[in-house]
Order: sequence, then C-alpha cells, then structure tokens
Amino acid sequence: MKQILFYFTLMILFATCIDDENAVAMRVVNFDERTANIQLIDSLITGKTYLPVYSHIYHFDNNTTHSLTVTISMRNISPSDTIYVQSANYYNTYGEWIREYLQHPIYLSPLETVEIVINAKDREGGSGANFVFDWAVHSEKNLPLFESVMISTSGQQGLSFSSRGVRIYD
Repeated sequence: MKQILFYFTLMILFATCIDDENAVAMRVVNFDERTANIQLIDSLITGKTYLPVYSHIYHFDNNTTHSLTVTISMRNISPSDTIYVQSANYYNTYGEWIREYLQHPIYLSPLETVEIVINAKDREGGSGANFVFDWAVHSEKNLPLFESVMISTSGQQGLSFSSRGVRIYD
C-alpha cells in the first residue's frame, strides 16, 4: 500500500511539472527595446498624470499593515496613434522621490499596454505612494490611461483594488 501511495504521489508531481501548451508566458518588458527619440518629433502635445498606488494598507489598527503587490498599467487607448511615456517617477507617502522606472522615453503602439510591477516586499512607497508620468501624444483625442491594481493573498483570503490616474496641470 505504501508503494502504491508513493508512486501515485510521484505521478502527480511529474504531471504538474509538464508544460501546458495553453499556458500563457509572463511578458517581461525590456524598456531598453522600447526607446523612443521624441526629440525628433516636434509636434507632440505633452502632459502629466498622477496615479495613486499603495505598497501596503493598514489592517486592524495603525500599527499593523498588509503588504500589496502593485501592477501599474500604462495603456495606449488610441487605435491608430503611438504614444510616448517620457518618465515614470515613483514617490512615497511623504512625496519624496523613490526611483525613476524609465531611463529614457518609451513608445506604446496603438492599443498596447505596458506594465510595471512592484513586489509586495518593496514597502518603500507606503500607504500613500504615487507615480507621476510625463507623456507625449500626437493628439489630445485619446490620452494615455494609467491604472494600478493592488493585490494580496494570504491563505484563502484575497484582497484587491484598483485606482486610475488623473491628469495634472502645473
């Protein structure tokens, strides 16, 4: 009986290791391959977008926090025009700059989405973290859309919510 149980367990382990043809591969974005020289395009309209994100939220009281994984979606909603994201600056709860995610302007093709993922272990941003994006477009008809999804799971408990960017004028 022990041998049957052992072989059954071994078969299950091997079955879970087999690649599924229908599995979706994770797309890791290489921003260096998306470099855009927008200085050559002088007719672009520029703008800024503020996006709230949360690297953790409070749980039970103000001393207990719950870490979150953050996915930032940079979306080109135009079906015909390329857009350009010039910078993606990350700030903490106190408005202090943490890091820049883009070393150079990047392009997004029509209807394309590019993501930035912040690991749940990265708690630098805090409960009031945010991004400020600088972008450039050919027309104000279809401005870029910036969204964030925060998620965490623990045991059988799951937590998720989202936020949407707003254009800022300075």
